[in-house]
Amino acid sequence: MFEIRDLVVHYGVIQALKSISLTVEEGEIVTLIGANGAGKTTTLRTISGLIPATSGSILFQGEDITKVTAPKRVAMGISQAPEGRRIFADMTVLENLELGAYLRTDTAAVQADVKDVCERFPILGDRRKQLAGTLSGGEQQMLAMGRALMSRPKIMLLDEPSMGLAPMLVSSIFSIIREINKAGTTVLLVEQNARMALAITHRAYVIETGRIVASGTGEELAKSDEIIKAYLGN
Repeated sequence: MFEIRDLVVHYGVIQALKSISLTVEEGEIVTLIGANGAGKTTTLRTISGLIPATSGSILFQGEDITKVTAPKRVAMGISQAPEGRRIFADMTVLENLELGAYLRTDTAAVQADVKDVCERFPILGDRRKQLAGTLSGGEQQMLAMGRALMSRPKIMLLDEPSMGLAPMLVSSIFSIIREINKAGTTVLLVEQNARMALAITHRAYVIETGRIVASGTGEELAKSDEIIKAYLGN
């Protein structure tokens, strides 16, 4: 469904990604784990079209989208819930959700999808008229994920969805990710909580200083002595 081939990305003179390659098959959850500054967020932002690739290619359903604009990538079926949530604090929950469907013209279907998102995240339905900036951190993360779903994505990019959340909420977020995937959305997940991520992922890649250094199933990496030592804390 999705493939990165020899992707190189620079921030000025700094090379952030050093010829990385990865694949995501339809229906999978694929996780990218690594330390801060390893290149995880850069990878997602490049996939979204927010950062240009220096070289290499990005293919989506067999089509090279390396130079396709970010809005067109959304229309093709790629959406992202960004690191830090990036909800619009001065807009209501409902307005944030509707903004996630800004490229769509099927008004009745958009409203039906708002209803579906509010059923998946009941707290959003309860607070649909509330300003998004007044939500808790966990509620804002649910809103960011719900907003991303509003474009009806084929693949959803999730960047650190558990960041800053209480442990109980972290478990809830990962359960929701699994439910979204089972409902038919492919997921590419960036996550520092490696233990939780590897527990729900089909496959995973480990990135260090802009390079992919390991890959395997979630179960394989969770049992790797090197991964345990570096990322699982025991």
